[in-house]
Formats: sequence, C-alpha cells, structure tokens
Amino acid sequence: MRAIVYSENGASDVLQLVERPLPEPAAGEVRVRIAVSAVNPTDWKNRAGSTAPSGGEQVPNQDGAGVVDAVGAGVTSVVAGDRVWIFLAAYQRPTGTAQEFTVVPAERVVKLPDGASFDAGASMGVPAMTAHRALTVHEDGPARLFPGALEGRTVLVAGGAGAVGHAAIQLAHWAGATVITTISSPAKAALAAAAGADVIVNYRDEDAAARVRDAAPDGVDQVVEVSPARNAALNAAVLRNHGSVSVYANDGGDHMTVDVRAHFALNIRYQFLLLYTMGAEAHRAAAEDITAALRDGALDVGEAAGLPLTRFALEQTGAAHDAVEQGVVGKVLIDLPPRK
Repeated sequence: MRAIVYSENGASDVLQLVERPLPEPAAGEVRVRIAVSAVNPTDWKNRAGSTAPSGGEQVPNQDGAGVVDAVGAGVTSVVAGDRVWIFLAAYQRPTGTAQEFTVVPAERVVKLPDGASFDAGASMGVPAMTAHRALTVHEDGPARLFPGALEGRTVLVAGGAGAVGHAAIQLAHWAGATVITTISSPAKAALAAAAGADVIVNYRDEDAAARVRDAAPDGVDQVVEVSPARNAALNAAVLRNHGSVSVYANDGGDHMTVDVRAHFALNIRYQFLLLYTMGAEAHRAAAEDITAALRDGALDVGEAAGLPLTRFALEQTGAAHDAVEQGVVGKVLIDLPPRK
C-alpha cells in the first residue's frame, strides 16, 4: 500500500511516498481503507518538530474517513464494510491517515451516518471535537450537546471562519444557542453566515464590544476562544456574570493580561483545553454528539456550508501541509481513491 512517512522532523520535504506492507489489526484494533485524510495545524507542527517521529517512521495526519476493511479480536463496535470517521489516529502512535490503509484502536473509529460524506467525516476529528469540548465546560452548562441543550444561551465564537470556529458555530446553532462570531473580512463574514452564525462582527471595521453588547445586552454566556492574548479585553467587556472562556489555541501570542478585578467581580471562568489530553470520556461524548449532529445534517462542509475545501492527492501531502501552515481558509483534504 502507498503511505506518506517521515523519519526526522523538518520542513514538508521530509515527507516521502513509500510502499508499505498491508498492516494487520491486533486485538482491539480496526483497519480502515482511507478515502479522505484531513490536515490540521497540529499535523504540520508535529512534523516540523513539536513531537519526534515514533517507531522510526511516522505516518502523519490525525483525522480521516473511509471504510472498515478488517477488525481485530474483540472488536464489536464496527464491522467490515462500515463507513467510518477517525480521530487521533497518529496520537502516540506511528500510524496516521496519510496512507491507503491505517490501523487504529477501535475507540478512535466512529460510524459515519449514511447521509454524511467522507469529506464531512474527515473534517470532524480535531476541529469538531475541540469545538464540542469548548461548548461543554461552562459551570452551569450542559456536558453534552443535542438540540435544545444550549437554548437561551449566547455563544461568542472568535474567528468563525476557521475550522474549529466553523464547527463551534454549527454545533452551537444545532444545540439552540444564539451565535455571535468575530471575523476579519467580508469574505470570512460570508463563510460565517453560511455556517449559521446569527450575528457577525468584523472586528477590524467596527467596535466589536459595542456590537456584541448590542446583540447580547445581558452579556455573553460562553466564548470559544482562538486568540486569548488579543481578545482578553473584548471578552471582559462582553461576558455576563458566571460567563466562561474556552481557550483552545494561542493565536496572537503565548501570554495574556487580564483585569483581575473585572474578572472576579463577574465570576468569570477561563477553561484551557487540549483535545489530546482531555480524556477518554470527553472523547467518547464528543464523538457521540458529533455523530448525532452529522446524522441531523447539522455539520456539513464545503463553501456553501461555510468551510471551503482545498484538495490534494496523496503524493502532494507536503503541499497540503504547507497550505495549512500558510493559513489557507477552510479545510485541507487529501484524496485516496482505491487503486485500480
């Protein structure tokens, strides 16, 4: 089978296309024929040097979607022929989704609803699971998402045109929240609107705090935050009593400054989160709720749904990584059609 591997950290040219033997699933594992592999920022960052390759060679890319090809002993959650989406394929393992077949633990393989495309399935993992966690850590909020779970709440999504922001808008909308998002251009505003945002604020052209307060006079319940260093003052100005900020990235800087008195006066909670270490129970809950949203048609991808797709072939995986590193808007996917 064809696979992309790297054995040392570095620029995208360390990625090599090789032929490897077809892997066999051990007990508790599932082998999936990959139809679509997705690239996330964490994938190029790991390749560049944030984590060393494991087992001599590393196959990149955490997320993907495809068809179950074989299962190991004891696996009952899926059977051969099931359409599935995969998350964290390469976390603490040498085998990601940038290959024709991958073997992963059964708990990281989730059935894909009939109406959901492989493109949608491959786009779920890192972004949608992060967004789910961000929306379920409020001290007075729900631990699970479903229609009506966020009814009566106002959610502010920073950077609504990004992959996590897009998923957060869609999940919050599906769960019944009023969704406000900040963006930086008319083009990104159009994407946020397509995703389902109720109020769209261009922070470069208008007073963002005033616009948010106008839309939510009593304040915002939850913020899904990609840039805490840049947005700390805005969040403090718009949060309501017992509001929370879910921080999942450090765009704009590693250090932030907050007004202590303003925050403790409003009982504001900052919750930092990282998908990889948030625990098996949170992973399971996110996978189940995301699958339900997919079944309801609430999590779609493509430009018409607010998340443009940029596609590459497997041998172009290096270029796909570069596109994500350079900040392409939308989702980068790698197609792996079956060989004839």
